[in-house]
Amino acid sequence: MKTLTTVYALRRAIAGNRTQGQRVCFVPTMGNLHEGHLTLVREAKRRGECVVVSIFVNPMQFGANEDLDSYPRTLAADKEKLFGEGTTYLFAPTVSEMYPNGTGPQSQLSVPEVTETLCGASRPGHFTGVSTVVSKLFNIVQPDIAFFGKKDFQQLQVIRKMVDDMCMPVEIVGVDTSRAEDGLALSSRNGFLSEQERKVAPRLHQILQEYRDAIANGFDNYKELEHHAQNDLKNAGFSPDYFTICDAETLHDVTEDTDEIVILAAAKLGTPRLIDNVTLTLAPHSDYRMLG
Repeated sequence: MKTLTTVYALRRAIAGNRTQGQRVCFVPTMGNLHEGHLTLVREAKRRGECVVVSIFVNPMQFGANEDLDSYPRTLAADKEKLFGEGTTYLFAPTVSEMYPNGTGPQSQLSVPEVTETLCGASRPGHFTGVSTVVSKLFNIVQPDIAFFGKKDFQQLQVIRKMVDDMCMPVEIVGVDTSRAEDGLALSSRNGFLSEQERKVAPRLHQILQEYRDAIANGFDNYKELEHHAQNDLKNAGFSPDYFTICDAETLHDVTEDTDEIVILAAAKLGTPRLIDNVTLTLAPHSDYRMLG
């Protein structure tokens, strides 16, 4: 594995792989890698010969009161993990390499419709920062395929719409959420949970599953379900941001044309803000197939 820190060096290296006819697969990350990230890397390796992983803590997607400074940076440990997975290139640029003129004058890419609600409403400007940096990374790496985890479901939909709207020649692959044995979705922020909070945290996924089961059993008053779920989260010790049942493609209200439902939740448990989701595919004749 080669570690590269400049756009020029990475482009030059990948050009050599392309001349050999290799497929370039890309996994963008912010580091502090866990098993969920490594699952993306393994899927990338399965799908292509050249695997590029980026580690860049993007300041543009953090708000004024968010955890940019405290976000865990574990580059040495991350390198060991990626080397063990057979990564071809690690791209670890500095902020000045990615934003040579600073973030203020940086051109920005905004994705309408799928960014106004959920995390977009709670974190103004977050998804503009995400779409801007991912578009820059796509331009730098020029991957054939890019891989994103389904835990960040709204982010995945934002990236898919951005690629479609901007005619980017990149296949976007969503990879199932990696979980601990007790069901908690793996996240870099889990490390900020206290011992007691860690015991409570799996309840988030359990509540999502319970309400998915309720819908699968025919309960279709979604607003009532959302209200009860918020109370369940509070009673478990969470401070809910949202619990929403919506169309998985549009992230808007479920309609008679909806093919798949997604139930998304975000809630603070102590300091960390946890997110998770589950989905149901609406099969013919109003049957449900549970996923996630």
